Amino acid sequence: MRLTVLGCSGSVSGPDSAASGYLLTAPDMTPVVVDFGPGVLGVLQRHADPGEVSVFLTHLHADHCLDLPGLLVWRRYHPNPPTGRAVVYGPSDTSLRIGNASAEVGGETDDWSDTIDLRPWQAGVSVDFGGGNSVTPMRMDHPPESYGLRFATDSGRTFVYTGDTGICDMVVDLARGADVLLAEASWTHDPPNRPPGVHLSGTEAGQVAARAGVGELLLTHIPPWTSREDVIAEAKAEFSGPVHAVSPGEVFDL
Repeated sequence: MRLTVLGCSGSVSGPDSAASGYLLTAPDMTPVVVDFGPGVLGVLQRHADPGEVSVFLTHLHADHCLDLPGLLVWRRYHPNPPTGRAVVYGPSDTSLRIGNASAEVGGETDDWSDTIDLRPWQAGVSVDFGGGNSVTPMRMDHPPESYGLRFATDSGRTFVYTGDTGICDMVVDLARGADVLLAEASWTHDPPNRPPGVHLSGTEAGQVAARAGVGELLLTHIPPWTSREDVIAEAKAEFSGPVHAVSPGEVFDL
């Protein structure tokens, strides 16, 4: 399975990156976009047909989902519309939240069941999505209903994406023994005005990788106002394995 970084800017889109979005591709499976933040739909068009993807949402903060109304427009009004409905996995209130965002009139909710086959996550229940690949969602420590995702790939390797989370035992359990951990690292460890919990620092991302015994740590979700170099240095101080902060367009074979 191959991971292509569509966007990796944390909390907001950045000057050189869309917000959160990651494309997973492999033989014999429908391409999957993990998170669908602002700017992701445009970048996706360089790599895959937006009408032919499934979507996995970790949570419904705007920077992880608000290009989905654009995907609805693509699927409904493209001159050569795709057949069938797109499969979207997400939190239990996904239909309401995205329906509100794409409604024609304030106070109404767009019924997107004509276009989207919505399937709510069930924590701890694995989903097979083709080509010998599966994903297991686990709840994380983040204000809305939020999930980290643990992928078992066709090659027998394990890839974990934290989504957004504060430091907690659940994220260590999620990452346990993973070959590759894609971890958010939104803060340096002691910035001004950092709210408690909510997101990981570079230090905490490194600590999770070390405690979980992962093979490689990829850092993501670094906001435009946070120093990438400082976050990388913090993670390397805690984790002795390979550490890399991802950039848009990078490709990783999992």
